[in-house]
Amino acid sequence: MSLGCNGLALGPVFAAETHGYDTVDHFRIDPRLGTEGDLAELVERAGERGVRVLLDGVFNHVGRSFGPFADVTACGARSPYAAWFVPEGEDYKVFEGHRHLVALEHAAPAVADHVASVMEYWLDRGIAGWRLDAAYAVPRPFWRAVTDRVRRSHPGAWFSGEAIQGDYTAYVTEGGLDTVTQYELWKAVWSSLNDTNPHELAWALKRHNALLDAFAPQTFVGNHDVTRIASRLREPRHLAHALTLLFTLGGVPSVYAGDERAMRAVKEDRPGGDDAIRPAFPADPAGLGEDGLDVQRLHQALIGLRRRHPWLVRAHTRVHTLGNAALSYTAVPAQVERIAARLRAGAKAPIWVANLNGPAQVVVSGTADAVAALVEEAEAAGARAVRIPVGGAFHTPLMAAARPRFAAMVSTVALHPARCPVIADVDARAHRGDPERRRDLMLRHLVMPVRWAGSIRTLAAVARGPLRLAELGPGNTLGGLTRRLLPPGVPVRSVATPDQLAALVSDWWPADMV
Repeated sequence: MSLGCNGLALGPVFAAETHGYDTVDHFRIDPRLGTEGDLAELVERAGERGVRVLLDGVFNHVGRSFGPFADVTACGARSPYAAWFVPEGEDYKVFEGHRHLVALEHAAPAVADHVASVMEYWLDRGIAGWRLDAAYAVPRPFWRAVTDRVRRSHPGAWFSGEAIQGDYTAYVTEGGLDTVTQYELWKAVWSSLNDTNPHELAWALKRHNALLDAFAPQTFVGNHDVTRIASRLREPRHLAHALTLLFTLGGVPSVYAGDERAMRAVKEDRPGGDDAIRPAFPADPAGLGEDGLDVQRLHQALIGLRRRHPWLVRAHTRVHTLGNAALSYTAVPAQVERIAARLRAGAKAPIWVANLNGPAQVVVSGTADAVAALVEEAEAAGARAVRIPVGGAFHTPLMAAARPRFAAMVSTVALHPARCPVIADVDARAHRGDPERRRDLMLRHLVMPVRWAGSIRTLAAVARGPLRLAELGPGNTLGGLTRRLLPPGVPVRSVATPDQLAALVSDWWPADMV
């Protein structure tokens, strides 16, 4: 609860032989963990706090003492469960070479009946959905048949499948799942940081955007099957970068227990090699001590940001800067960015997002026909469009033709080192000194989108002392946008005349303060 999460995904809780993924009874809670009553109490208390509980369903394979399999080993072909398993040599088919994990025969209708019954049983008792272990090993038509049946009685059930590689979208469109694990992005995050290779991350973000057109992938930087992120990263300061990516990219982010305290552990390819990454936790959070509290606070801040901006779940990513050691990006509300991207790709329409004013306001710019096509689609989807008369498609690649002339003009302007931070709304960063860097920002500003919301937040972050903002010029459009981006109580004044400016100076800087 203190992290701000609204979901709790449990590991296997059913009766099992050893680690929980060798289930022997899907209808009984493992006595090592508690009772069905204990689970019911957890679900109830979590629900009272706005937290939904997800169970881990291991439906690809079972333990060898699973009742139906035990009957098959005793009775052979005479067993009523003979069709549940696949004979292979002198034994039965197993999961990825693990003899103690016997694979189920998913073509057998009785297996689908059993899995659906298990899901319905626990959904009836208040859980919100299922994490489907090894979903990639199960035929997609099986998942479709089961989820369709379960949704008839539990239409709000949520299904997340473990998918390591392959056609992620097909698990949703063909298998009926809501989401799958985004291992491609997980790998790109830590690998690009370790190798200082932002091009790998940029490629993964492009692929991620395509997935977001179909569903919101489950994103993560750590889970119970991989080396902990704090151990995976060679440079500790990159942990903050990895977490920022996790919580500002589109998708459904998840945090592996212990990662919020920067716990370290390495997964090893040997029997028992998962033990280090799956430690026992103290009965009370106080038992964790003080280690990693700074990382926990970072999690809380980023999760809070995420909760305040739910549109990030389907947000697309637009890369602005991509070099050998740097990448900058903007998270864009999916609806407008998706329509613009589709129009560019399909109809070859020249249109782009030009201003990122806030979560609920995006400005697009392009040719008149392209803008009209986007407005038609956006309004059909429920968005409200306001046309802004302008003299050109500012802040888009259409302005590239003006760049040489603009560059010649900028080169004649004398720039001096900044005496205070200057926020460039082309990258939403604070800049000092280096006049040549500022010339480059001016040129980029011509053809790249304005990141107004990010710039205001950067300004608030670097300000020393109480923050007071004034909009100089006619109207109060920017002042209105800014008020919605800052905490209540921050003064924002619009100044359009010399008299208003004099009044503002008198109010904010009385004579006895000057």
